[in-house]
Amino acid sequence: MRLDKFLKVSRVIKRRALAKEVSDEGRVKVNDRVAKAGTVLSAGDVVEIQFGRKIVTLEVLQLEAHAKKEDADRMYKIIKEEKIEKETDFL
Repeated sequence: MRLDKFLKVSRVIKRRALAKEVSDEGRVKVNDRVAKAGTVLSAGDVVEIQFGRKIVTLEVLQLEAHAKKEDADRMYKIIKEEKIEKETDFL
């Protein structure tokens, strides 16, 4: 499944267009590599997302084409959340 679709279906990011924009800006890493929106994810991948001055690291548990709101959090597990001093520390 594409990275942007996973972020939307899992409801980590609310809209796919925003997920694509964040990915293409280089604010998302998959397995410690900067990832674009079209990066293909697999179960077990580790995704890091920079939201402003916060980095959220999560593990992909399962991939589903559609998920109900109450089931979306079963698609991933948050490993850690950390604040950063500067936005450029991520890159």
